[in-house]
Formats: sequence, structure tokens, C-alpha cells
Amino acid sequence: MVSARRSFEGSIPVAQLARLCGALAGSEGAVSFRLDFGRDELGTDYVDVHAQAPLTMICQRSLEPFVLPVTVDNRLGLIRRERDEAGLPPGCEPLLVAEDGRLNPADVIEDELLLALPLVPVNPASSLPAEVAEAAGQGDEAERENNPFAVLRELKK
Repeated sequence: MVSARRSFEGSIPVAQLARLCGALAGSEGAVSFRLDFGRDELGTDYVDVHAQAPLTMICQRSLEPFVLPVTVDNRLGLIRRERDEAGLPPGCEPLLVAEDGRLNPADVIEDELLLALPLVPVNPASSLPAEVAEAAGQGDEAERENNPFAVLRELKK
């Protein structure tokens, strides 16, 4: 695929990506992808991974499900030994392939989507519930009153 500079396009149902589904709130939708294989001017074999998917996650602010559009656009340097990673150009992430040079495209796409997921998913349209926001505001006032350094703050003024 590298020598022929092949490209593959298609889509995979999210439900077929078991590891990814384990990190999601739902398995609806499909991942659209394009893989472009090639060799750069330095002789490094690579695959460009382009993927887009609407992924259902749980907002950690509101605890409600929401759809997060995830886009992946990475260049992966194909290496056969871990020590070959040092020879990759900047901006090229390593992808360790088997000795026969084969790789499973679905696994590569799934790995890249997993890496693109946020550690703490938050729906940009969400807000804190009113009772939580009020409790947080009261906690700040109580903390200031009970703070042993409050006297020093007053002296500083």
C-alpha cells in the first residue's frame, strides 16, 4: 500500500468498534474515514488518518448525554521496531506494525479516535444546576470567613 500510495475511504458503524463503545454513552452513528498511505522524501513509510464521527458521551457537568463531533487528522509513521521511532520526522506519531507489515485499518481508526476523546467531556451548551451554583457561591463566602489567613489579607490592605 505504501509503495503504490494507496488511499481507502469508507465508513464503519461505531457499534463495530468495541473498545471505543466502552468509552461512550451510546453506539449510534458511523465513523467516516480516509487512509492515505505513502512514503515521504526521507523514505519514511506513513499513513495519514482522517476520521470524523459524532460520538455520544456523558457530560460531566450535567450528567446528560450529548453528541460530540470528533475529528482526527494525524500522520502515523509506520515502524517495525520501537527504536525506529527516533528516526521519525517531527509531527509524525509512531505506529508499530507487525513484521509482515500488515495492519488492521479499523484498529488504527479506533485507536486514533480513542486518543482524541477528551478526558472530561463537557457539553458546551450545558450549565451547572442552580442549586449547585448557589452552594458553590456560599462555600466561597464561608471559606473566606473561616480561612486562618484572612487576618493576613486584612493586614496586607
